[in-house]
Amino acid sequence: MRTRQKLEELERLTLERFAVRSGESRGRLHAGQESEFRTAFQKDRDRVLHTGAFRRLEYKTQVFFNTQGDYYRTRLTHTLEVAQVGRTIARALGVNEDLTETIALSHDLGHPAFGHAGEHMLDQLMRGHGGFDHNKQSFRVVTTLEKRYPDFLGLNLSWETLEGLVKHETEYDIKDASEFEPTWRASLEAQIANIADETAYNAHDLDDGLRSGLLEPSQLEEIKIWQRMCAMLKLNPLRLSELERRVLVRELLGFVITDIVQTTGERIASQNIKTLEDVRDASSVLVGHSNDIALELRELKSFLYANFYQHYRVMRQVHKAEHILTGLFNAFTAKPKMLPPSYVSRIDAHGLERVVCDYIAGMTDRFAMDEFNRLFEPYERT
Repeated sequence: MRTRQKLEELERLTLERFAVRSGESRGRLHAGQESEFRTAFQKDRDRVLHTGAFRRLEYKTQVFFNTQGDYYRTRLTHTLEVAQVGRTIARALGVNEDLTETIALSHDLGHPAFGHAGEHMLDQLMRGHGGFDHNKQSFRVVTTLEKRYPDFLGLNLSWETLEGLVKHETEYDIKDASEFEPTWRASLEAQIANIADETAYNAHDLDDGLRSGLLEPSQLEEIKIWQRMCAMLKLNPLRLSELERRVLVRELLGFVITDIVQTTGERIASQNIKTLEDVRDASSVLVGHSNDIALELRELKSFLYANFYQHYRVMRQVHKAEHILTGLFNAFTAKPKMLPPSYVSRIDAHGLERVVCDYIAGMTDRFAMDEFNRLFEPYERT
């Protein structure tokens, strides 16, 4: 049988020296017995998977509201794709897949309804009260808001998982790791989760934009990564069938992942990275793209922002989201007794606005719309 001790020994034998090993974890805030057949990071992963916050991601927006169609990405499918990309890169580089997967699965637990529009609106509503950032909220979910154990709040995840979560940083997510060795570079596992996030949403947002008809292949004609992939696959850059679109998106993911693995391997070799301490002390992030591909992906990201995320139909969703969240926030802060009793009981300890923000941030798209109707539509039952 592969007991936890056996699994830890396999990590020591098979992972690179610069990987994080579960048997060398700094432990948990609340001491407790580890699993017999799971490593600490596998246990963390399973705790994340069984949370209510994880299940609610199924009904939270990626780009399109959950009500817009059954085949567009949701925040849950995005999370699963990030985990898949992360595992592939981690395996290729010889680092800890379980830790990478756990960070990937938990990175969006704090994301509110209605995607980034919801996040931006909550941040505005919380000005003067600490603001709102979905990355910090994810940390709050796993350390405070989830109540699944009688002796402590949160999930009591390992130090390495929490560090990877607070050091999750992309162009849109800026880290605040003051309590987790802020002078240390993030582990390679955390860096992989970071880049897997961007890799996944670049590819699947392009896919959803084309599927929806809000983007046309002809609009991408001048985008270099589009030209590269169409030439590589011998596709007409001006017109794609549904099958060809799927092929292109799949091959784009594979191409970008290969570039990440090769580039990261070269950086590890050129900077003589041998140990985890070397990773922590590195002068720059080690996991990344080659220069040419980084520029091409930035061009694609800029294109998506201007032509997809700013499309008039998406902007109508943004307006609706802002209206709904503003109405909910103002109503609950004006009359907090309308909150569920479990939230009212937390106001003295956490402050009214933060408690209201926690309540709203946990909502799915559908629940937020239903709650809005219950408060403001006269014939809806409360």
